[in-house]
Amino acid sequence: MGILALQYQTLVDAPILIAFNREEQYGRQFTPPKIQSGRPRVVCGLDRKTGGTWAGVNQHGMFVAAINAYKRCVPYDPRSRGLLCKELLACANAEEALDHAERELSTGAYAGVNFLCVDRISGGVAYGGSEVEVEMLKPGLHVLTGNRMDDREDQRQEYVRRLLTLHRLDSSVAFLAAASGAFSRTPDVTGKRGVVVREPNFGTVCSMLVSLSDRTQKSVMQFANGCPSEVQFEDVSALLRQVLSTDRSSQKKAKAKQEEARLNSADSDDTTED
Repeated sequence: MGILALQYQTLVDAPILIAFNREEQYGRQFTPPKIQSGRPRVVCGLDRKTGGTWAGVNQHGMFVAAINAYKRCVPYDPRSRGLLCKELLACANAEEALDHAERELSTGAYAGVNFLCVDRISGGVAYGGSEVEVEMLKPGLHVLTGNRMDDREDQRQEYVRRLLTLHRLDSSVAFLAAASGAFSRTPDVTGKRGVVVREPNFGTVCSMLVSLSDRTQKSVMQFANGCPSEVQFEDVSALLRQVLSTDRSSQKKAKAKQEEARLNSADSDDTTED
């Protein structure tokens, strides 16, 4: 399972702001976010059992996350949802990722899952529970669990929304501060009014905060390698910025080649005239 909050296209300094708690069996090992090999470049954690991931960002500035969802008919030997999440991170943009997710989920080869795929231009949720459907994002604050996005009947979603809207989320700093507190909230003595999950063999195993800015050096990634109510968030923004700078570097090289070709063409024209 898991729970995720997204503030989308409301701030000039950061069009994508995300907080995401991953919930899993305690014994299932994983590695924290690292830059993965291959192209496009991606920063994400890895599940050691399948080699898949639960969330990450690629060099094009697209964020993808997977949250387990209920499904009536689960295949006998389902394909890893985490591997599909890695495939989505290999897409060029959110629209392409959502199309790929919908096609794959329609095969029926997966257990229940919801995928959030979002970039600066567009985004949406690919629902892969009992029904397969894509819902596009609108600007604003959104909350997602294994149910539909912004489900007013989902008490966890509504609780997170209330916690976040107690604050003025008018900057990336304000969102990250509010989200780190909200997503670290432990249940009360009745076991309710909390965001982190604590069960005997299952619970919140890690947490991620992400701010994606149009300026690479302003983008932020923080990761809690454990339940965020018990461990501190660590700043891994250097990894994120290195990945995001790949596109900028490629663009500069392309412009340099175009300029070189233009100059060579101009020299050729001058020689012809002589």
